[in-house]
Amino acid sequence: MNKIWIVAVKEWTDGFRDRRSLYTLLISALFGPLMIGFMFSQIASQQKGAQEIKIPVVGRQHAPVLVNWLTQQSGVEVIDGPADPEAAVRDRKSDFVLVIEKEFAEKFRDSRPAPVQVVSDVTSQSTRSKVSRLNHLLNGFSSEMGGMRLMARGVSPVIVSALKVEQIDIATSQQRAAMIFNFIPMFLVISLFTAGMPIASDSTAGERERGSLEPLLLNPIPRWQLVTGKWMAAMGAALLGMLLTLTVTLVMLSRLALEELGIRNHVGTGQLILLLAATAPMALLAPAVQMFVSCFAKSFKEAQSYLGLLMIAPTIPGIAAVFYPLTNRPWLHPIPVLGQYAMVTEILGGKAPAPIAMIGATLTAVILTALLLNLATRLFTSEKIIFGR
Repeated sequence: MNKIWIVAVKEWTDGFRDRRSLYTLLISALFGPLMIGFMFSQIASQQKGAQEIKIPVVGRQHAPVLVNWLTQQSGVEVIDGPADPEAAVRDRKSDFVLVIEKEFAEKFRDSRPAPVQVVSDVTSQSTRSKVSRLNHLLNGFSSEMGGMRLMARGVSPVIVSALKVEQIDIATSQQRAAMIFNFIPMFLVISLFTAGMPIASDSTAGERERGSLEPLLLNPIPRWQLVTGKWMAAMGAALLGMLLTLTVTLVMLSRLALEELGIRNHVGTGQLILLLAATAPMALLAPAVQMFVSCFAKSFKEAQSYLGLLMIAPTIPGIAAVFYPLTNRPWLHPIPVLGQYAMVTEILGGKAPAPIAMIGATLTAVILTALLLNLATRLFTSEKIIFGR
């Protein structure tokens, strides 16, 4: 272990002497949390904006009943609409405009559907919640007036409802929060791959390109200890990147006003330990994969290109999780990357993975890591790999 540790410290020092490695580590650690903070701050801002809205109305004189009803609703202010509603919405001068037709009063008096138009731009993400609030208000007015018309004719409004549907949600608040936070595992896994990439590629393809690999191999140290030391340095960087990402993410979530979105999520010490235990196996496997792939590159840039393509792997499960839930599927746990996604999502949902699942995921990562390090050791005995630059 002494020789392995010497090699690891040497690679760690060389790696972090390069500013690119430090920038890569910091960017990989901060990108995910900052993205989370930006997304949720925007969502909270939109939700808050939808609670207090100003409704530009064109033709308000044609529907005083509707206008008075809207002004009585909480957080609603009715203002005069623009002369050209479509142009105002198109030029982003108004988020939306409510247009009341001239025949509104006549049809409303005759108990016929009275026409109104909601002019909006469905491609505008920032105004979607406000338009949804307006549509909800108009539907509420329509239902209330329809019920009053039935009652005026001696008919109970209940008769038009054939069903009374009651929604029973058995999910806990933390499980609902985990469903929203299902992209956090992707950022954690990506940080593992990104943080260890510079050292994994520079200690193999980089030294091969600079010609420093030959004198390094002349030292009286077995090849497997040399490979293990290089892997330990990359593994340390990967673990550091994952810890930074997890820490900054939890700090960011604690400072966001998630209660405004109806989200309650608390990550205690026990869950933090479980999160580390669930993602740590990938810190063993990711550098081993990167070192093995980098052995076939003739230069540092070529290795970076190969590893850049390799980064697609941890993003695929994150995209798949949006359409295909990964929780409650024990058979996924031993599969690298997929298992980490499934376990982290379960932990954030307040459910601890079974010990056998954690053990299975760890054993799979250890076995695959040992296999890849063995293959890398054999490559380090090949003259084509050592001298072929």
